[in-house]
Amino acid sequence: MPTVIIDGRELRLSEGERLNGIEAARRVGIEIPHYCWHPGLSVVGSCRMCLVEVGARDPKTGKVTMQPKLAPACNTIVADGMVLVTESEKVALARARVEEGLLLRHPIDCPICDKAGECRLQDYHFQHGQDQRRADIRPFTSRRRDIGDITLFVDRCIMCSRCVRFVNEISGTGELMVVNRGAHEEIDVAPGYPLHNKLSGNVVDLCPVGALADKDFLYRQRVWFLRNHKSVCTRCATGCSIWIDENQDRIYRVRPRENPHVNRWWICNEGRYGHSYVHDPRRLTSPVRRTAAGRAPVDWSEVIDEAPKRFQAARRPAGVISPFLTVEEAFLLCRLLHKWHGQVVLAVGPVPSTDADETFPGGFVISAEKCPNRRGVEAVVSHFAGGVIGWEEFLARAARSEFDAVWITAGYPLPWIDAEQASKPAGVETLVVQDLFPSPLSDRADFELPGAAWAEREGSYVNRNHWLQTARWTIRPPAGVRTEGSLFWELLGREGLYRAQAVLEEAAVEIAYFSPARGPVPEEGVQLTPPTADEPSAAPLSRGPTAIRR
Repeated sequence: MPTVIIDGRELRLSEGERLNGIEAARRVGIEIPHYCWHPGLSVVGSCRMCLVEVGARDPKTGKVTMQPKLAPACNTIVADGMVLVTESEKVALARARVEEGLLLRHPIDCPICDKAGECRLQDYHFQHGQDQRRADIRPFTSRRRDIGDITLFVDRCIMCSRCVRFVNEISGTGELMVVNRGAHEEIDVAPGYPLHNKLSGNVVDLCPVGALADKDFLYRQRVWFLRNHKSVCTRCATGCSIWIDENQDRIYRVRPRENPHVNRWWICNEGRYGHSYVHDPRRLTSPVRRTAAGRAPVDWSEVIDEAPKRFQAARRPAGVISPFLTVEEAFLLCRLLHKWHGQVVLAVGPVPSTDADETFPGGFVISAEKCPNRRGVEAVVSHFAGGVIGWEEFLARAARSEFDAVWITAGYPLPWIDAEQASKPAGVETLVVQDLFPSPLSDRADFELPGAAWAEREGSYVNRNHWLQTARWTIRPPAGVRTEGSLFWELLGREGLYRAQAVLEEAAVEIAYFSPARGPVPEEGVQLTPPTADEPSAAPLSRGPTAIRR
């Protein structure tokens, strides 16, 4: 096997494997500082921060011969017998000089810069910079320029060109470019083409300094006050892995989390900025019961006491399982409704969608399905009901007064039902609606129950490619709101606190589709075996209406 020596550590490569020096060093636990290199972009070798000593070892004598000049690790492909030295006096001096050169023209506006606390220029200066600055320190504020979706602070830019390569290679829109030459070069937009594409927010994550700033986050929070939580985006069926940054139960920022099986390093703007509904003041926050005297708030204990009695006494009950529920919540609700009535009819809620998937040159896909868990919910419903009923079929049967008790879960971030559809369930004596916001349907409900948003619940989602990922709750729901999982858990009479992991284990034992998820699920998720074409859970669903922005 090809063998490389990095700072005295031996790395064995597979035959035909190509790694550059930065990637190879990471394999043995060594991080080489860098600005311009990114694993998802082409290599330019412009920042020179990753300079290392390169040599070769004679296989016969074992003698090592080093090259006289340093080489950038990002575009040095390691080979058998190569020797890399990343920690030496020569390398340290080169890194210090690179840092000094960058700081000569960099504004000292760290106290007002959004990147302070997670800036590579700051971090590398303390790790690799010189003790003293030989040039005069002249604090000034960087020039600010609106270039479209993002704000550019021109003088903070260190010309790593990551953003330019992103719009050329990943989004394929090409709005950014390098203008001027030499010491006067800057990042700017092409004339008449502001930065405006569905992946534009990723350039903020790529920027190693504070040159590109997120308008939605600018000056709103210091990063050291934020707590970072691993989660899953629920705005479409791609199911990107994300970081949720919150402080005191308020979401301030959503960032992509690297997952080679799903989204790699990127997320779309809808997933990045589509979290404001979580803190919308119009959210439902307490159970409401409709009586002959009108609608009035009630305690959860009354719901827990009366709802089972009504469904157990029903002759033709039904349940609608939202594709925004987690696998665990769907499993518990189906089990609960079957416990109350053995002949309950189960359907899958509407699936908001656009005409087609959007695929970008870099391979990133924005799914046409605007929900996170249709496949997971289908599998659960099919297991309990022996098949899948779509939303339109349910409405048609409800309009014929086939059901006398219906439990409908929603949780859609955007309006999902109109007055005409809400009027179709006829002859329903008991209607329970769980939702985030009031709707024409919840106005007719006997019990209107507030639901939890995606960041307030824990559980699993199955994306468009049958990839299952788990997410933990990151913020607490508003006072008076109970998560669906905890409510179903208590209605089933289970003791203790709701544990999504225990429910997923139960589902993995009962439903073959989820069997790969037995045991702890890795952070990046696990691949489920797609059902065959003749299985009921693979039947296509009728699509719900395209969501209208709230």
